[in-house]
Amino acid sequence: MKIAVLREIRADETRVALDPESCRKLVLLGLEVVVETGAGAAAHFADQAYQDAGATLAPDAAALLGGTDFVLKVNAPQARADGTHEVDLIKPGAMLLASLFPTRNLEAVQRMAIRNLTAFSTDCIPRITRAQAMDTLSSQANLVGYRGVLLGAMELPKYFPMFITAAGTTLPAKVFVIGAGVAGLQAIATARRLGASVTATDVRPEVKEQIESVGGKYIGVELKQGAIAGGGYATELSAEDKALQARMLADHCATVDVVITTALIGGVFAPKLLDEAIVKSMKPGSVIVDLGADGGGNCTLSKLGGSVAVGGVTILAPLNLPATMATHASMMFSRNLLNFMTAFWDRSAGRFNLDWADDILKGCAVTHEGKVVHGPTQKALDQAQMRAQGGMA
Repeated sequence: MKIAVLREIRADETRVALDPESCRKLVLLGLEVVVETGAGAAAHFADQAYQDAGATLAPDAAALLGGTDFVLKVNAPQARADGTHEVDLIKPGAMLLASLFPTRNLEAVQRMAIRNLTAFSTDCIPRITRAQAMDTLSSQANLVGYRGVLLGAMELPKYFPMFITAAGTTLPAKVFVIGAGVAGLQAIATARRLGASVTATDVRPEVKEQIESVGGKYIGVELKQGAIAGGGYATELSAEDKALQARMLADHCATVDVVITTALIGGVFAPKLLDEAIVKSMKPGSVIVDLGADGGGNCTLSKLGGSVAVGGVTILAPLNLPATMATHASMMFSRNLLNFMTAFWDRSAGRFNLDWADDILKGCAVTHEGKVVHGPTQKALDQAQMRAQGGMA
């Protein structure tokens, strides 16, 4: 089987789906790996390193994709500068593995179905013990939480730690982390390592111990309904619980120096948690780091991909933060893909085993045999079609 590794064309992307170390391991399994020239350059992996690992190089995507059986990418396929689409270059019937975020990229999903691709999305892999080593959401969220705290520390006009100096003592900054998933827990731990006083909240009260284990103090409200969607994800709150949460957020945000939001519903879409009134209640010089920006943003005033100042409060809403740490981000992403490929690679038969009875494979499959087979994505497509028909009417 021939595997293709592409150079990502998303404007802000510096990661690569496969690093030379994982490339070597796939070659040792008997797979033929072909890498687009320059695919790893932005992550500081030279073409020669891939050749040393046993891969061959192809001059461009068009020359590469037409003859490969399995494509590895970081992002969902998209339109190219020449007007073509990456999906249309892939051999019909081939397989694709990437972090597709299919409910965010419905057009690409439709193209993949038409092209008869068997596409797997790593962000849809079930969060079960056996799949932890394949979970790109978690590996990349670690980077997001870490980097987000550093951005907040750089923007805040105060120290994070307490300092005792000849000019007197400065008190530690107060950091409030909203959401205690992987990104949130890493943000709590990083802020604590920098010396801040950290509080955190989550709609799932069972994460209180996790928050405390990394140095945070849990702040929460007693919800009327549960907010657990399964698989470690949170679901959307009821109207009554949203009101309870909003009051708590308003009260606590007014007392802190930095607010870091990491909340995502189902790991995909960001609920709006901070409105204009909450922002304007915060102290001048305070900072909000909206780490839900890729999912639409947790703050109603966020400028996605940029920053904005409102009443003396700076709001940062960075997009694709893992790409700002391309070397380690690529290394971890690559290991996730390697573990996925290894789990289903039948070396004796020299093929990828499409075992549809396997919960991992079944859970992350998006398209197969010309159909969309991922339930939430099909539901999103149906809803989009209904909205379009309503607009035409």
